[in-house]
Amino acid sequence: MLTLGLAALVAATSFSTGCARNRQEQEAGRPVARPMDDKARAERAFLAGQRAVAEGDLERALAEFQRAIDVNPDLTGAHLAVGDLYRMQGEYGRAEGAYRRAAQIDPRAFAAQYYHGLMLHLLNRVSEAIQAYLRALAIEPDDFRTNLNLGQAYYQLDENNQALRYALRAVEINPRDGNARLSLGAIYGALGRHREAVLEYTQASELMDLTPKLLLKWAESLGVLNRWSEMASALERMIQTEPSPLAFERLGVAMFRLERYDEALMNFEKALAIDPDYYQALNGRGVCLLNRWLLSNKQDQSAREQGLASLRRSIKVRPNQPEVIDLLTRYGR
Repeated sequence: MLTLGLAALVAATSFSTGCARNRQEQEAGRPVARPMDDKARAERAFLAGQRAVAEGDLERALAEFQRAIDVNPDLTGAHLAVGDLYRMQGEYGRAEGAYRRAAQIDPRAFAAQYYHGLMLHLLNRVSEAIQAYLRALAIEPDDFRTNLNLGQAYYQLDENNQALRYALRAVEINPRDGNARLSLGAIYGALGRHREAVLEYTQASELMDLTPKLLLKWAESLGVLNRWSEMASALERMIQTEPSPLAFERLGVAMFRLERYDEALMNFEKALAIDPDYYQALNGRGVCLLNRWLLSNKQDQSAREQGLASLRRSIKVRPNQPEVIDLLTRYGR
């Protein structure tokens, strides 16, 4: 390690040598090398960051992009690059900050506005995400992803008339996208337009995998339309991939409506095997057993007692159920 004195000597020597060299170059008519300006230094660091990304060295890339920002804080591309790196690593809070800064520096940068909205959306800051998406759409009105995400954001806030506008536009831009059809169907369902919802779910099923989300939404709208057999079919397919209490309970409802009472009771029992406090399944089980008692001309007292016990347990789990309390009042004497 150089001592302080030796380091100073080396620095002084280098400086004097450099001065002499500059004088010699000037006398020889050659241009004198000048220190790199801030803009060039920032650009060089930015390019080094891009090379590091291409080489898969994300840590070095982040350091280079940050170096570029330190030299030139208004370099939009560097802020976007930092946001991209944090986004890829799932650090949405840090990514949001980087994209926000890029959007502030260049309000007409579509990528900055869109990804800022996306990060806010992923952070569940939905109202703020909507504002960022709207700024992005002001730049590129026909962008598919922005219209789709904006429709979904309004749907999350239960502002479904607004949601419908953007969901329809997304489907118009890309009619072959299954997720866009699913999103539009969910919005139609929330608006009570279940026939249109079923049409969208049907088209979605032809364009994408039959996910539990699609099948459940489809089943819900089919149930509202009293299309019980189709509802049961959708739920049976859902259970093949995601055997949840909700799916079994909904299938139990469909079977009860089809007057297949034993199958209905079996599905309510399956829901309760997964979650013993699933109050909707407790209600379904109670109604099935009371129905068995009534069909036996009120001879099957065991079914009645078990049914009432199931309903009482449901009220214990969720007290505010007027219809269940009415059933207990009528048949619990």
